[in-house]
Amino acid sequence: MEALARDATEAIRVCGHSVGYGRCMLACLMHDLIARGGSTMRIVLAVDGSDQSYYAARALEHLKQADKITALHALDVPYPAFPMVMPEVAGDLYAVTEKRLREEGERVLKFVVSVLPPKTATVSTRLESGRPAEIILSVAGEEKADMIVLGARGLGPVKELLLGSVSHRVLAHAPCPTLIVNRALESLRHILLPVQGPEDAEAAIRFLTTKPFQEPGEVTVLSTEPFAQSPWLIDASVAESVTQQIRQSAQRFVEDTAARLTALGYRATPVVRTEAPGAAILNQAEAAKSDLILMGSRGLEGVSRFLLGSVSHTVLHRAPCPVLIFR
Repeated sequence: MEALARDATEAIRVCGHSVGYGRCMLACLMHDLIARGGSTMRIVLAVDGSDQSYYAARALEHLKQADKITALHALDVPYPAFPMVMPEVAGDLYAVTEKRLREEGERVLKFVVSVLPPKTATVSTRLESGRPAEIILSVAGEEKADMIVLGARGLGPVKELLLGSVSHRVLAHAPCPTLIVNRALESLRHILLPVQGPEDAEAAIRFLTTKPFQEPGEVTVLSTEPFAQSPWLIDASVAESVTQQIRQSAQRFVEDTAARLTALGYRATPVVRTEAPGAAILNQAEAAKSDLILMGSRGLEGVSRFLLGSVSHTVLHRAPCPVLIFR
């Protein structure tokens, strides 16, 4: 990559002299790609007209400049299921409802496009019929999305504190990182990064190496240590010695992870809390006034277990800020 950058820079320097116009333009594109982290950013933005989906659209201004944004609205039209209604009448009711919801969906998409960041290379809209979660996952695959962004709650009959059934299913099966927006993301100055172990840390480093945000910001690397005494330890001095070793190991772990993030250009701070993991994440987010919680998962098979676990359930349903799950 460094050699590619040098070649591109040299080609730009001599542009108009010994390098032809076409090669110079290619070099300029290479240089721009390298400057943006060496990768593209394709985002699927799922919207439904709720406040949270509007917040999701506005949150894109804090992410790396997107090469393409696909604004998606899923049209979930219920078919009339009344035993006493004749099939012809039911069909007419369905057609009228579908037409009304389609018109509303087009208005939602038009409004969302109007509030997107102005420097997006390409913006397209898709109005698809089907179950929202399945539509989002399908379109993300078709568009080869690098990130899915959606609101935490929709306009459906069941509105959970953070996760609705759509966002929950998308999180469990998404092929790419997913940003769940539960409130307005006014700024992205502070990111909380809980890490459970080396696998989480490595995944976080890989994700943050792509420079997914407009500004590096400050990152708090958080880990927890057990606070309950092991049942097989009887002697208090032995128990204290083991606890101290665990604490020191946790501290070294977060310090090492923070150092690696600092080398990438982030302002990283290590923190270890002696609390249950879910409580530690929420309390640290509140104390630091975090703008975003960044959490990892261990592949598609592991993500279902992780997201359905008590820790992630607690965080995702009670987070005081948006949550980004990376893979």
